Amino acid sequence: MSRRLTSTLLFLALLLTPFIAAAQAGTQILDASALKPPAGARVAIVEFYDLECPACAHANPILVAAAAKYKIPLVRHDFVIPGHDWSPTAALNARWFDTKSKALGEEYRDQVFANQYRTIYNTDTLRQFTDNFARAHGLSMPFAIDPLGALNSEIQSDIQLGMRTGIHGTPSIFVVIANSKGSPYIEVKSVDKDLYTSIDQAFALAGPAAQSSAPPAQHQKTAHK
Repeated sequence: MSRRLTSTLLFLALLLTPFIAAAQAGTQILDASALKPPAGARVAIVEFYDLECPACAHANPILVAAAAKYKIPLVRHDFVIPGHDWSPTAALNARWFDTKSKALGEEYRDQVFANQYRTIYNTDTLRQFTDNFARAHGLSMPFAIDPLGALNSEIQSDIQLGMRTGIHGTPSIFVVIANSKGSPYIEVKSVDKDLYTSIDQAFALAGPAAQSSAPPAQHQKTAHK
C-alpha cells in the first residue's frame, strides 16, 4: 500500500471517528418539532447532513434507495460541520441549484456525495466540479450566487434547527412517523443495519393512510425561516 493511500485512509478514519461515536451514542432530542413527515406522508426519512462528511457520503445512496423503495420522502437539512473547508460552499451551490429546480439541487447533492474525496477534495476541485455540473445541465454559474445572502440564511436556519433539535454530528438520520401509536420518530444509528427495519417498524406504528394519496417518493428540502 502506498504511503499516500495509507495517509488518506488514516485521515478519513480520524475524520469519521467523532461522527461514528456520536451516532453510536444516540441523540438526546431537545425539540422534536422537526422530526415529523411532510403533510400527506405517513412515514419519511429526515437527515441532518454535511456535504463534506464521509459518513454522509456513505449513507446517501442507501437513503435514496430506501426512499424510492418505500415511496417515502427524504427530507434533508444542512448541518455544516465547523472546520470542513469546502462544505459551506457546496451547501450554497446546492441551494442555488434548488432555485432552478428542487430535483436539480438534490441531484447536485447526490453527485457531490458520489465524488467526495475522489474528484472533490478542496474548494478548487469543488468549483471545477460545480462548473462542469452546471454546464451539463445547460447552466452557467454566476459570479455571485447569493448576492443578498438569502440562500446562506436558509442554510443557517437549518443549522439552527439542528441545534434546537439536539443534533451533534452527521449524518443524523431519523425515520419519522405521522400519528404514531408509539414514538413519533426512530433514530437510525446504523444506516447499513437498521434503516430498513426502522422503516418497517415506522409503518407498523403509523396511523391509517389519509384519503388523499401521499406525495411521490422524492428528495424533499424544507426551508426554515
